[in-house]
Amino acid sequence: MRVLGGGAPPPRLALSLVLTVECGFVLVGFLNILDAEPGALVLVASALGFGLIFLLQLMHTAYRLRRFRERWGKWSLALQALLTYLPLFALGFGWGGMAGFLGASVLLVLRPAVAWPLFGLVVAAACGTGPLLGMDPVDSVYIAVSTTLTALIVYGLSKLSQLVLEVQEAQQDFARLAVTQERLRFARDLHDLLGYSLSAITLKSELACRLVGGHPDRALDELTGILEISRQALSDVRTVARGYREMSLAAEAVSAGSVLEAAGIQVTTELRGEPPEGEIDTIMATVLREAITNLLRHSKAENCRIESWTTASEELVLVISNDGAQRGTSGRWDLSAAPDGSGLENLQYRLTSIGGRLSSGVDETGRFVLRAEAPLRLPSRDSG
Repeated sequence: MRVLGGGAPPPRLALSLVLTVECGFVLVGFLNILDAEPGALVLVASALGFGLIFLLQLMHTAYRLRRFRERWGKWSLALQALLTYLPLFALGFGWGGMAGFLGASVLLVLRPAVAWPLFGLVVAAACGTGPLLGMDPVDSVYIAVSTTLTALIVYGLSKLSQLVLEVQEAQQDFARLAVTQERLRFARDLHDLLGYSLSAITLKSELACRLVGGHPDRALDELTGILEISRQALSDVRTVARGYREMSLAAEAVSAGSVLEAAGIQVTTELRGEPPEGEIDTIMATVLREAITNLLRHSKAENCRIESWTTASEELVLVISNDGAQRGTSGRWDLSAAPDGSGLENLQYRLTSIGGRLSSGVDETGRFVLRAEAPLRLPSRDSG
């Protein structure tokens, strides 16, 4: 994939090209005036006029002054038009090329619907400049062509420099967005992967403390389980740093059953159909892990049911229900009040990214139900 603006010139180079061309055109005009051997007063007035037009042209060209142009551009354009045409009959041929700058400014400052007709008028005026000043046909054609080319060259280079700066700003925005997305991914993965492991370690540690006196063998089994979960948590941390870890819904269901039993919660598991390996299986396993984590943290459940199946419409459905529901003010399970209640938002984001859905609430029997649905096949993603 090509990098955005990878072949564009550096912003300083683009601006330098515009500045060089504008200085060159102004210098040519001044040399034409100088060639006519004017008096000192005319020469000084011409230099001041060229300087003012050059400054106005920079104001109409500079990307960083675009806010100024939006507010005052019409007035500065009117001033440039006066400086272009008023001295024309006094200075003659040498001043005629300044109409090219006016044409470029018209195209840069005004809306295209207005700019291009006015540009046509500037070119038409340039065509009539020679005969009005009594010039021969060659000089008349020269002024018309010079005005048109000057306007188009300055306009084209100015738009090029603006596009280069816009591309640079877009690259910076993309970089900031990539950093933000990576931070969000890291936060989601850290929450989803480690929240469950730490909750399980806490529960099993409490159970081991209760068993160590009267049932040392069972306490040893729990400590062994804690060791395994700790190793898995360490692996999860390393995986979060690398970026992606595949998980299995079936393996996560077995682990969830063990943790729930350690917490004294009766669990029934029924998995019908196998989800495809890869991202869908990982996301559903993450949903199950977060649901069990929330159940352990925020619920007083005694029974839990975990079931999944595939539908005729090629969707995988995962439902986790328990009898520890507490109704919030809205009549739905209120997890948003928890200090770390971003878990369901993380799951909603993950499922939405693959075309899935997440819903939760208390059913008619008073049980809290979390339902996740995901397509068995990932939607096609635009590689561009």
